[in-house]
Amino acid sequence: MTSRSILRLLAVATLAGLTGHAAANEAVIRKNLAERIPNLPRIDEVRATPMPGLFEVRLGTELLYTDARGDFLIQGVLIDTRARVNLTEERLDKLTAIAFDELPLKDAFTVVRGNGQRKLAVFADPNCGFCKRFERDLAKLDNVTIHTFLYPVLGKDSEAKSRAIWCAKDRAKAWDDWMQRGVQPPAADAKCDASALERNLAFGQKYRITGTPTTILANGQRIPGAIGLERLEPLLTQAASANK
Repeated sequence: MTSRSILRLLAVATLAGLTGHAAANEAVIRKNLAERIPNLPRIDEVRATPMPGLFEVRLGTELLYTDARGDFLIQGVLIDTRARVNLTEERLDKLTAIAFDELPLKDAFTVVRGNGQRKLAVFADPNCGFCKRFERDLAKLDNVTIHTFLYPVLGKDSEAKSRAIWCAKDRAKAWDDWMQRGVQPPAADAKCDASALERNLAFGQKYRITGTPTTILANGQRIPGAIGLERLEPLLTQAASANK
């Protein structure tokens, strides 16, 4: 047997050992946490982190950290100080990404400015103050396509306003009039089909969209909150370049 063959066998054996060890750790962590914290939500995934001896415990899109036996549970942020990278934030970005081509664009209204090459989708509630501030910034963008999903999560009045805007002859104008100028949208026709609003809420629940505004870029990146133009502009351009 050649030295190269021996090295290959050693590498395979080492990998198998590491895989088996990780699986054993996962089983122990799941068992101990379930027994010791009965009200802990269902664990979706357990995986090793770059920090030796530390494991990530994923509950949906919430991340916790624990040791190899589940004796300790940590809630916080894991940072790689050498690379100066927030590992928790990186992981959450991947977990919460939504493929742009999976968005049900028929349930949104669309505005195109300039060449429309930079694309984004926004889930917004008409009574959300941060959404109104964000709309004022979005109005300053050029060469952009904006898909707005009405997402009435703040109560009955939000539902009524969203229905009125969706049922307006010019949805984009009704939205801008209300969000930027405080002009009430016209009353909705009782016969208007506003089932898109229910589908938007169902989509948001499926993908854990818990706040407004929530922005989805062309590369799938999700941005919670009303970030300013100085942050949004480069992210938009970067996402457009990545999807050419």
